[in-house]
Amino acid sequence: MDKAAASQAFAPAALEALKAFPIDPDAVALVSVSENVTFRVTDKSGEAYVLRLHRPGYHTLEALNGERLWTRALAKAGVAVPIPLNARDGRDYVSVFVPATGEHRQAGMTRWTDGDLLDEVLKRKDDTAAFEHWFEKLGALVATMHNQSSAWRPPPAFQRRALDADGLMGEAPFWGPFWEHPKLSEAERRLFLETRGRLHAVLDRHGREPSTYGVIHADLHPGNLLVGGDKLTVIDFDDAAFGWHQYDLAVALIRHQSRPDFAAIEAACLRGYRGARDLPEPALDLVPMFRLVRGLAQIGWLHQRPEIDPGERFYEMKNEVCAQCETFEPPR
Repeated sequence: MDKAAASQAFAPAALEALKAFPIDPDAVALVSVSENVTFRVTDKSGEAYVLRLHRPGYHTLEALNGERLWTRALAKAGVAVPIPLNARDGRDYVSVFVPATGEHRQAGMTRWTDGDLLDEVLKRKDDTAAFEHWFEKLGALVATMHNQSSAWRPPPAFQRRALDADGLMGEAPFWGPFWEHPKLSEAERRLFLETRGRLHAVLDRHGREPSTYGVIHADLHPGNLLVGGDKLTVIDFDDAAFGWHQYDLAVALIRHQSRPDFAAIEAACLRGYRGARDLPEPALDLVPMFRLVRGLAQIGWLHQRPEIDPGERFYEMKNEVCAQCETFEPPR
């Protein structure tokens, strides 16, 4: 669905949802259509907000409320996150019907955060020094989030999925059966299945100690970070889950692992992380394995979304993941 068609389909539902929130909207503009449908809303005082219509079937209302519980706790810990706006009756989300698609969606709002995506900042200044600067900051930010989640005791109502051994490498992983992607050869499919079994065994053995397992963002790449001055704001908590801390680091790093200066970028990220949180060597040694886990999960994600065509980039990704599978040695 192109942007014009999406705006026509979802704008009436967005306008209906806005009636539940304590603002007087002046302008409503579609920003993006991806996992969710996102609008920028400006009220008559000039204040800007984000209205998100969440895709049905991905999260329960309880899980969406869990996202808000965590982001509020992160904000109290000093992490820059979008500031939520409650509905007039105090709820975080309201249900709205989308006539064009015949579906119900949960609608939630936050205040708009100004800034440039870190991804765009890095594209504009593509040199090692810039990458090292921002990835050291990113590593420190990830560590701060892990410090908070390790010490946090979520309320009994808190719900999010688990990206554990089964959630990542089980027979029905959350982001889809990556070994069934139609663009894999039979040999690649067998390689993925064999690697999946070995990865599952390592993850199962790794355990869920609070020092390395807890609530994580799970999608903390430079496209989900906003730069304002020299400060980073974390956005898009849609994939937040219980999982291993090394997975967050792997997600941050994986897009750049084919760069010739990747070793310097990774070192900067880990330097920032270890400056704010202890990461013992055995746990640190698993970060490359989690990059492989993320690579396989990305292929599963694309398999679930055939409408997305990554073009030649898919074959680059697939070949990179296959090479990592072939050289993967389970840690002893």
